[in-house]
Amino acid sequence: MTSLHTALLQSSGRPGDVAHNLRVLDDAAREAAATGAGLLACPELFLTGYAIGADVHRLAETADGDSAQAIGKIAAEHGIAVLYGYPERAAQDEPDSAAVYNSAQLIGPDGERLANYRKTHLFGCFEHEWFTPGERAVVQAELAGLRIGLLICYDVEFPENVRAHALAGTDLLLVPTAQMHPFQFVAESVIPVRAFESQMYVAYVNRVGAEGEFEFVGLSCLAGPDGVVRTRAGRTEQLVRAEVDPAFLKQSRADNPHLHDRRPELYGPLT
Repeated sequence: MTSLHTALLQSSGRPGDVAHNLRVLDDAAREAAATGAGLLACPELFLTGYAIGADVHRLAETADGDSAQAIGKIAAEHGIAVLYGYPERAAQDEPDSAAVYNSAQLIGPDGERLANYRKTHLFGCFEHEWFTPGERAVVQAELAGLRIGLLICYDVEFPENVRAHALAGTDLLLVPTAQMHPFQFVAESVIPVRAFESQMYVAYVNRVGAEGEFEFVGLSCLAGPDGVVRTRAGRTEQLVRAEVDPAFLKQSRADNPHLHDRRPELYGPLT
């Protein structure tokens, strides 16, 4: 089993400027692929920016929209899978065709769409005002022999979400985020613990710097199933990389008893 060299793009791009952000993504994909990366992960709402108010609805696109097509071409040109965050407009044939979701989409290295996830746990007044919560807790895709799972930001702070992925066999959990001050302890402490307690790799890729009323803290990281952080960004725009090693993951799961020692019959009152 070969490792998946994974790159995390810590950047806020230019809020409100989709064309500029696509160019930033293209440059990052080119750089990441040149170092042997097979996957590039971008932050929450990277395509449009986070603190853009009503422009969320103006810039929202369907999952197969123009930007998805453009990112598919970028992925295929550089031979690298791409995960990006964006505001998703519901398709016309959906029951609520006016809904807009805070979504993340995974594009394969051949340019084909692999998975699309709608954030299920919305954070704060801003998100509740502009977005509809998703209803699918576990969304996965296969990439490079690994089972990839998707969550977004606040979702990962609910241990039930990550455990659901563990029970569904997720190997690498991708979490685009817009983590803001003063909650940097999530990046520093919660993410490594989530990776350890559910025996998976977790890639947490953040925005950085001031945007509207928010101050994004950066600190993007990729944590392993041993709770050790393999790479950590600082508080500037960066592209950081680390290996996701399926052989190490297999051995860690064999050595760590957390999932085996669960007693689900006792957990009914939790829900």
